[in-house]
Amino acid sequence: MTIDYNKNPFIVIWEVTRACELRCVHCRANAQTLPHPHELSHKQGIKLIDDIYEMDNPMLVFTGGDCMMRKDLFELADYAIKKGMRVSMTPSATDNVTPAKIKKAKEVGLARWGLSLDGPTPKIHDQFRGTSGSFNLTLSKINDLKVYDMPLQINTVISRYNYDYLEEMAALVEELGVIMWYIFLLVPTGRGQINDCLTPAEHEKVFRWLYELNKTAPFDIKTTAAQHHRRVVLQQKVKDNMIERGKIHYADAISDTASHIDGLNRAPKSVNDGNGFIFISHTGDVMPSGLLPIKVGNVKEKPLKDIYRHSPILKELRDPNLYKGKCGVCDYRFVCGGSRSRAYAVTGDYLESEPFCIYIPEAYHKIK
Repeated sequence: MTIDYNKNPFIVIWEVTRACELRCVHCRANAQTLPHPHELSHKQGIKLIDDIYEMDNPMLVFTGGDCMMRKDLFELADYAIKKGMRVSMTPSATDNVTPAKIKKAKEVGLARWGLSLDGPTPKIHDQFRGTSGSFNLTLSKINDLKVYDMPLQINTVISRYNYDYLEEMAALVEELGVIMWYIFLLVPTGRGQINDCLTPAEHEKVFRWLYELNKTAPFDIKTTAAQHHRRVVLQQKVKDNMIERGKIHYADAISDTASHIDGLNRAPKSVNDGNGFIFISHTGDVMPSGLLPIKVGNVKEKPLKDIYRHSPILKELRDPNLYKGKCGVCDYRFVCGGSRSRAYAVTGDYLESEPFCIYIPEAYHKIK
């Protein structure tokens, strides 16, 4: 069943706290050591979960900061799961991740646990995470999660720091026996800097490498802030004759009527900032994503569904025909659309073209 992203999101990310003990160099949240005094209260959190559930029960992810630093985290998770929601979380790999908390997560029925690994060695990962010993501690926590048979995904931010070590990272992910490798392409916001981003050509190289890796990897692969990866997947599938006559026609695959087709069999293809994806900050501010920090409302003042469905900014983000530059005329705009977060971070305009995409649409040549 196709979700109407004008009405409901596919996934909701809730930053339950901004408190965190790590000092990651790429942190979009500029995390702090203590919880903010105006974080959503427990009562407000329960109300938010109810509101999210009413939006056709999307996937819910607890994040931070470090979500483990929220004292009522498992009470919130238990409440949501008992309503029938799919809940996962992405805590920081610190001493807050104890066997007792892992056991509790298993008991309440958490769907998945995500931990970050940004390099195949302590030197690379610890430099990126800004904390000595983080790599070894993360591996220790992964072993603890295995004891309780907790489904685990590894999150990796690809940047200048680890671009040359992706083969080694893939081997480590396979060795760890996780169910998913979640790839984030750096967006220069928060502590992330534009000089740490890959070039357009390097983005393309990574996407083609991921496409080939996906054919044989024993784990699923998902990308975030990498919308143009979808274009590469479609192009490579056509090249490999994987899109066959009578199954998925190429012309259909790049139309708005087929934007739900997913080259990696994961989330629907047209998911983008504010379009099937929504972010709620620790204080209740609603944003298209955590990487596109434009406030479109606050759940303390208005129900999430009203904000999501009626915000003028979100409506613009959900209309690829409003995109500017080459994204606005691109034949892949309904299945890709470029990262709205990266466009905003680099140009200050969330409707501008994806600044790190190498592809030049034929229609763009005609208007130049």
